[in-house]
This record gives sequence, C-alpha cells and structure tokens, in this order.
Amino acid sequence: MTINRHWSLGAKLMLVATPFMLLALLLTVATLWVSWQLDGGAAAVNEAGRMRMQSYRMALSIGTGETGALSEQVSEFDRSLATLRHGDPERPLFVSWDDTVSARFATVNQDWAQYRARWIDGPGADTHDLRAQTVSFASHIDAFVSAIESHMAHWTAMLHLLQMSMLAMAVIGAAVLLYSGYLFVLEPVSQLKQAIEKIQGGDFDARVECHTSDEFGTLADGFNGMAANLQSMYHDLERKVTEKTAQLEEKHERLESLYEVTALVSKASSLDELAQGFVKSVATIARADGVALRWSDQANQRYLMLAALGLPQAMVDAELCLDKGDCHCGLTDVHSGLRVIPIQDVNRKTLGHCTSAGFETVVNIPVHLHERLMGEVALFYHARITPSPPEHSLLEALGHHLASAMENLRLNALEKEAAVSQERHLLAGELHDSIAQSLAFLKIQVQLMRDATRSGDIERIGAVLEEIDVGVRESYGDVRELLLHFRTRTNAENIEPALATTLRKFEHQSAIRTALTMQGHGLPLSPDLQIQVLHIIQEALSNVRKHARASQVWLDVAQQPAWRFEVRDDGVGFEPAASAGDETHVGLRIMSERAARIGARLEVISTPGRGSSIILTLPQHARPMPTVAPKLEKQVASA
Repeated sequence: MTINRHWSLGAKLMLVATPFMLLALLLTVATLWVSWQLDGGAAAVNEAGRMRMQSYRMALSIGTGETGALSEQVSEFDRSLATLRHGDPERPLFVSWDDTVSARFATVNQDWAQYRARWIDGPGADTHDLRAQTVSFASHIDAFVSAIESHMAHWTAMLHLLQMSMLAMAVIGAAVLLYSGYLFVLEPVSQLKQAIEKIQGGDFDARVECHTSDEFGTLADGFNGMAANLQSMYHDLERKVTEKTAQLEEKHERLESLYEVTALVSKASSLDELAQGFVKSVATIARADGVALRWSDQANQRYLMLAALGLPQAMVDAELCLDKGDCHCGLTDVHSGLRVIPIQDVNRKTLGHCTSAGFETVVNIPVHLHERLMGEVALFYHARITPSPPEHSLLEALGHHLASAMENLRLNALEKEAAVSQERHLLAGELHDSIAQSLAFLKIQVQLMRDATRSGDIERIGAVLEEIDVGVRESYGDVRELLLHFRTRTNAENIEPALATTLRKFEHQSAIRTALTMQGHGLPLSPDLQIQVLHIIQEALSNVRKHARASQVWLDVAQQPAWRFEVRDDGVGFEPAASAGDETHVGLRIMSERAARIGARLEVISTPGRGSSIILTLPQHARPMPTVAPKLEKQVASA
C-alpha cells in the first residue's frame, strides 16, 4: 500500500533549514569550546609567566639578602603551581595536558623543589650559582609556557577553521534557503499571478500547474476549481444571455404582432376591412402558407369564409360555406383550444381540398368570446410544423383580439342603430305632441265645416274657417319649431353659442325681443346634456310664442353652484295648477319628461297678467346622459 505524505510548506522549509541550523549550532558550540580552551590556555600562559617573574624576584631577594618578602613570594609561587596543576574555578584557567606539557610541568616542579631546598629552605650558601640556576629554572618555565602556547596555536588554527566553516555554511545555507524559497514560494506565487492576469484578461482556460501537496498546492487546486467554475459560469451566462436575447426578440416580435393587430382593430371600420387585414397580418406573423377566416352561425352548425389568403380559388369556392362535420376545420368548440391537424395522418376524405393544394399541416385557432364560439382561423402549411408554447399563446391571443374586434363592430352597429331608433322615437314624440294634435284639431274643424256647409250657416262657416286658419298657422309654426330643434348644433365646450343661436332664430320667427345673460363659470356640459337643455328651452320659447302674447323674453343662465336656466316673459301668464291637466299645454309635459330624463328639476312660476317663468336646474356634477341601447344581437352572416 502506498502512503502519500503531504508535506506542508512550513515542513518543507523546516526540512531544508534544519540541517543548517544543527550544523550552525554544532559549529557555534565548537567555536565556543575552542574559545574557552584558548581563554584557559591564555590564563595558564599568564600564570606561568608570573611564575617566571616570581623566580626572578626570589633570586633577587636571595641575592641581595632581603629575605623579608621571600616567604610570601614562595607562597605565591606555590599557589601558581597549584593553580596550574588544578585550574582556577573562578576564571577559565586550565592547562591542556599532554605528555610534553606534563613532562615540562614535572621538570618545573622538580626544579622548584631543588631551587627551594638549596636557596630557600637550606642554609645560606654562596650565591655564585644562583644566577645560573635561576636562569635554568626560568628556561624550564619558558619551555612549559612554550608547550602551552603550542597547544594554543593548535586551538587558534581550529578556531579559524570553525569560523571559515561557519562563513561557508552561512553562504551555502543562504543560497539553499533562497533557492528553496524560490522553488516553494516565489515560483508558485508567480504562476498564480500569471493565471490571475489571464483570468482578468478574459482567458478562463488559465490553470495553475502545481503537483505539490503543500499550501500552494491547495491554493492551486482552489484556484483551478474557481477558474473552472468561472469558465462554466461564463459559458453558462453566455448561453443564458443568448437564450434571454432570443426570448426578448421573440417577445418583441409578439408585441409588434399584437400592436399591429391592435392597430388594425382600432382602424377597421367594416367587417370586410377587418377580416382582410387580419388574415394578412396573421399570415405574416405565423409564417403560414395560407390563411382562412371562417365565421359561425348562432348554433355553430355552419361556417362562412369571411376572408382567405394564399389558398387556391377552387378551394375557396368549395369551402365558402361549410357544415359542421364536413371538414376537420368545422369541429371547433369553445374549450378545444388550438389544434394541430396533420393532414397526412387523418382521413383524407374530409381534407380533400387541403391535400389537393399540397398542404401537410393545418393549425386551427378558435375565435371565442365569453364562452361563445364565434368562428375559427385556419393556418395552412406545406410542411409539418408544431407551434411552440409561445407561438401557441400568441396565436390564441390573436384569436381573442379578433373576437373582441368583431364584437366591437357589432356593438358599434347596435349603438348606431339604437341612436337612430332613439332619434326616431324623439321625433315621433315631437310630432305626436305638437303637429298630430294640431291635425286632430283641424280634422274636427273640417267635420264642423261639412256640417255648417250642409246647413248653409254662413256665420258658422266663417267661424270654422277662422279656426282652420288658426290651426294651419299653428301647425306651420310647429313644423318650423321642429326644424329649428333638429338643426341646432351644440358646442363640445360651451353651450352659450347654441343658446344665442336659438334666441336669434326665435326672435326672427316671432318678432319678440330676447336677451341672454350668463353668470359665473362652471364645468362644461356634455353634448348629450346640451341637446336636452336646448330642447327644453326651445319648447319653453315655443310656449311663449303660442300662448304668452309677450313682447320681451329673457334667458338667464347661472353656472354655479349648479347649472340653472330661467326663461322669463312679460306675457299674460296663466294658472300653473289649472293648466296641469289642460291638453292644450302639452309643451309643459314635454319639458317635464325631458327634465326627468336627465335628472333635472323643472319649475313653472306664473301669475295671470304678470308673465311666466320656466326654471330648469341641473344636478351638481352633471354627467352625460347614458345612451340606452336595446340588447340586440345580429348575425354577421347567415348561410
């Protein structure tokens, strides 16, 4: 079994530095020991030198006969010998004993014993040989010193060798440590720096080659892993950016398509324009080879082709009207959703025209609104295709847009029809309330004329003719009033011009002076409210012309806090209570009905002989009168 040793960076550096540290320690200990030997030898040489000096001092004391200090000198010499023999524990002093040093030290001891026995302990003798014996004794001491110095020279040479070894070891150790630092630290750091610079430059393939198991190996593995993750993330980010860009482009195309269809829906004013424009747009959006737009009847049993594009004329003529079940395109229901019909894989008997035209796929899109199937859009392709989910949702959204557009066209048509019907109803009411009654009165007068003619009552005939003349003139006036009502136009922002026009026409027809007064500033009235207000004011003026026998009419308008219109005259007046049930005063009933229709309040103030006043007060924050349209449904086409 192989055991992989994982050496850390510190262990490697310690392994390199330990031999040099141990060697340095050994050399240092050796140097200290040699220095200690040299210190001890130097002290021994110094002590031996003193012995030589002491021998000369004793010879001088003996030769001069001054022996008072001799005993002290002898004791000092004995101490020096003992120190050299045993060493001095208080200071590094010792002798490196070998045979030569020991022999010479023995000679010195022997000479000292003889010298002491003859010259110090013995009786006084002739000092003639003192000098020679002292010189011989000192020479033996010098020989002993020379032996010690020889040892010191040896230790000095060894000290120099150790110092040179330490210097060489320091140089070699520094070089080895520098190389180890470069190999273990600087080189990995340099590789890591280069790799980082490559990563910063966009080269995510950069890796650090490191086969060690130390900290830099771990760092290299971590860096390589990080670089791999960055590379993966970068490539994944590029892929995601590409995908997001494609999605945004697709959404942009979808929005453009929806905007195009929305613009078409808003501009189309007729069913044919909408159908033709839609098939062109959906053919471009869906990249279809052919498009057919079919509309269904109320029971969803028959389908009428409203528009087609890219289809053979024979196919269009043959499928202009389809019964449910005759073709796969006529099997749509509200909940079926978009269907893809592979022509080659289904019964060709029901798709004979598609097969003859060379189509291979039909995509059927139901057109429905509020759970009601209104028709379908069929897309024809010469190849096998399957819409993607975004395309699927886009096509269904286009179908909903088409359904909404068709419904808007229908509602607009119904609204116009309702508006025409309402105007006809108002016109009928005006005719019934004014001209019809006058004609009924004339019919009665004609019958009275016949009776008077049969009886030959000339006076009665004249009176009836007078009544007929009055009735004809009133009918003529009513016709002119109706023409005035229906020719009057409102202003979208201000009703004052329309009021002024109405008064001018009234003054021209009746020769009665008029005056208009506007007070305050209020919110503009909607066109619907303006029309109703004008009709009420015109009816009030018509009553003045017919019944008041006035010479002046005033129209006072106040705009705050609510719109208030008052028509005053200086005519004969009447009793409002008495005229409430009078059929001849149908104008008051017409005005009351109009006021109730817009939620306004109508007041009639009149005193016989002192004129009349009609006051119309609109509710505050008046809104346009809603148009009531009947809930009718018409089929766009029926087969």
